[in-house]
Amino acid sequence: MKNIVGIKFKEEGKRYSFNAENLQLKKHDRVVVDTDNGLTIGIVVSDVTPTHADKLPENLKNVIRKITEEDLKIREENEQFEKEAFGFCLATIREKNLPMKLINVECLLDKSKTIFYFTAESRVDFRELVKNLVQKFRTRIELRQIGIRNGTRILGGIGACGREICCARFLHNFDRVSIKMAKEQNMSLNPEKISGLCGRLMCCLAFEYDTYLDMKKSVPKCGKKVVTPEGQGKVIRQNVFKGNISVELEDGREIDVDIEDLQ
Repeated sequence: MKNIVGIKFKEEGKRYSFNAENLQLKKHDRVVVDTDNGLTIGIVVSDVTPTHADKLPENLKNVIRKITEEDLKIREENEQFEKEAFGFCLATIREKNLPMKLINVECLLDKSKTIFYFTAESRVDFRELVKNLVQKFRTRIELRQIGIRNGTRILGGIGACGREICCARFLHNFDRVSIKMAKEQNMSLNPEKISGLCGRLMCCLAFEYDTYLDMKKSVPKCGKKVVTPEGQGKVIRQNVFKGNISVELEDGREIDVDIEDLQ
């Protein structure tokens, strides 16, 4: 048995499992954990759960300790360093006219490595950039290309709905989104209306899709013949939230009919 606890590194990020060993941890505790990159600060997001060895995740890492005042001081110094590194890297990218967009800079807690996250349309030859960064900061440098959706999640922003974008607020994984989902939700197929800040199809089309399918099970499809209290007609529109449909009658009139009133 091992004591497993859920850890996040960013509020909007994915949850990872770590071995809490004998540490007494609770939600919202800040801890130092061991990762493939090095020591990093994370936040506890679940209670400690004893787990059998055969159910443990692969490559399980350990929680090293609860965060200390010294860790907080180092984290504050690193944040200042990250701002300086971001500014220098951005200026160098512009100077060299590299086709890439710098998104974020992360300095590991032990200062063993600094990671520069960027997006780009294709592969970028950044060897000269890495040399400049190493000469400037005298530390291990990694340039990591991420997807445009992940880049938008890090930057955040306000969506067309007027609220904070879902990927930055609560979505942990990116599901596949398709045009079919937009059609099922009676959305305009104008790319500007169904695309998010990242330029890809909006994430909400995916996580609302199953709800639409479930609600539409009892609603006649467009084009189907139905019998209403005012006569027979053809379904021309659906409104699953109101629970009604628009019907074109045989005499040319258009009426709205509640689903339960159909004969």
